[in-house]
Amino acid sequence: MGKVWLVIKREYLSRVQKKSFLLATILTPLIFPAIMGVFLWIAVDESSSSALRIIEVVDENNLFFLESSEQYAFSFSNTSLEDAKTMVQDGERFGFLYIPKLDLTKPTGIIYYAEKNPSMGFITTLESNLKKRIEEQRLFESGIDPEVINAYRTKVAIQSITLDNRGDEKISDATVNYAIGFMAGILIYIFIFIYGNQIMQGVIEEKSSRIIEILISSIRPFQLMMGKIIGIGAVGLTQFLIWVVLIGGISSIIIGYFGMQLPHQQLMELSNPEMGQMINGDENIYNIIQTIQGIDFIQLTLTFIFYFLGGYLLYGAFFAAVGAAIDTPSEAQQFMLPITIPLLIGYMGLFVFVLNDPNSNVSFWLSIVPFTSPIAMMGRVSYGVPFWDLALSIVLLIVGFLFSTWVAGKVYRIGILIHGTKVNYKTIWRWIKTN
Repeated sequence: MGKVWLVIKREYLSRVQKKSFLLATILTPLIFPAIMGVFLWIAVDESSSSALRIIEVVDENNLFFLESSEQYAFSFSNTSLEDAKTMVQDGERFGFLYIPKLDLTKPTGIIYYAEKNPSMGFITTLESNLKKRIEEQRLFESGIDPEVINAYRTKVAIQSITLDNRGDEKISDATVNYAIGFMAGILIYIFIFIYGNQIMQGVIEEKSSRIIEILISSIRPFQLMMGKIIGIGAVGLTQFLIWVVLIGGISSIIIGYFGMQLPHQQLMELSNPEMGQMINGDENIYNIIQTIQGIDFIQLTLTFIFYFLGGYLLYGAFFAAVGAAIDTPSEAQQFMLPITIPLLIGYMGLFVFVLNDPNSNVSFWLSIVPFTSPIAMMGRVSYGVPFWDLALSIVLLIVGFLFSTWVAGKVYRIGILIHGTKVNYKTIWRWIKTN
């Protein structure tokens, strides 16, 4: 164990003391807040300096009225089609909306002219307003007062509450759970690839420089492989924790500079009794607040760290084995497919199955099978997962890590000392069967 610890210490210190590590660790947290700050600055500057955009409306039906907003103003006239187009071309109008004589049962032929492509949101708003006006007109022509219809329309909101085995109730919100599962699953997927590749690159470099032959004379190959995997994993965990602290702190400063608030600050205000009375009528906001307050972030964090480390260790062993079997990075492509496919299945399954229905059979098996569980289980945990499902997944992931380490150790032990030999799947299978 002492020799493994020396390898862990060497791998950890040799990387954290590099200038590239320090630059990546410090600059990366600066990039995201800087990008966010630039976009906020552009948005604030645009909102304060943008002029009112006037849109000419020619309505041959004399039925439609569009309300102006802070950004758009609608001017109604009987201008000819060509004159209205000329106004747009000369810059007198931002756009031109032409509404021909319509058959209200099949309204077609409405055209919007502009020098620049309109945003999807703007077109959607126009379509929604026109649709509403057409529906009201059809009701009126049928002898039905639209106000009577509106008076009978009722908004229905279903509150979701989960019950545990003790009968305790907890408000849940699918949007919040989706967001948490999405972020956690994606982070694990990205970090497995990033630091797994670092393991492979490190093994290839030591093998090509023949340093590995000196190391093998004083330490067993399996101990060396484990030391490299754990050491680089510790580097990744250190870097991740530093990023969380720096990104959170810098983002708070930038958002505060623009007079905005972070979500947790808004949550603290909305949790006050006075603010609670103000939002009492908004059921959606109330449910989201109750959902966030009911999340066990300690359990969520511990689960994330376990699957982060478990997934990394499981796949890190395979990345180390690939690095030992080849001499140059260009040869790695043929052996990356068996490693990449399970990760992609977990990634795709997270979106297609787990986040949409965390209790389906497919979601269950994705979160149980060790090769996909690090990503898929985080999607289920955000919604709440039965204890026995989580326990089974944890046990199988540990077994999967031990199995992958055993297989990778056999490949690593032989491949690390072989140079200049063309290795294929048949060769690797022979190494695995070797006692």
